Amino acid sequence: MYRKISRDVKLAAINLYERRHLSLHNILTCVGFSESTFWRVVKLWRETGDVVSSTCSLRGRPRVLHCDDVLYLIRLIRHRPGWFLDELLELLDTNRFISVHYTTIHRELERIGISLKKLKRIAKERNEQRRMEFTIQMSQYLPEEIGFLDETSKDEHTPGRLFFVRGQRVSALGLMTIDGMVASSVVEGSFTTVKYLEFLQSTVVPAYVLTLSWSSVCPRDGQCKNSSWRRCRRN
Repeated sequence: MYRKISRDVKLAAINLYERRHLSLHNILTCVGFSESTFWRVVKLWRETGDVVSSTCSLRGRPRVLHCDDVLYLIRLIRHRPGWFLDELLELLDTNRFISVHYTTIHRELERIGISLKKLKRIAKERNEQRRMEFTIQMSQYLPEEIGFLDETSKDEHTPGRLFFVRGQRVSALGLMTIDGMVASSVVEGSFTTVKYLEFLQSTVVPAYVLTLSWSSVCPRDGQCKNSSWRRCRRN
């Protein structure tokens, strides 16, 4: 019956034998394996410098599609959920120079959690007419006039179950524009309606006024038109 022998036991047996602390019979009695196993370990030690044969960490057949290929499939599906497997196969062959069977594509999509139900939901939520109307509506604004607000929160709990301590919830809200993050706020708990409106009035609106005023006197080439703005920027 196969019995796994630890690496430390093998090293101890070799050290005892090479330093002549014990006889071979006493060493084998202590470590508990046969003489043939001992000489096999000694041979491996002298050839490789280790008592354990190195094995490849990657087991099984290597995957044909790598991470970049799978990300390419995800982008295709999000752009058009109605692709057929043979169409995705042709796109991979044409654009990624990878020739695979359609079952491979199906297996990779299942592995990353994309099912037919999710594809139908993505297609149902997509409305080309409403997307066109939104694009037309947003085209009337300059890039400097557009900003995006997003909220995130974090709540630390104790990982153990012996003593449960409720964590402190912290929420953060930020305004992102083409100039980066221009306004942010962090509060304990969640952003209520009152806190959200206060953030808009006291932080977001002044930040936008300052950004638009700065853009009107200081274009993006860095040459300010107003000397007072230049002094303010130096300070």
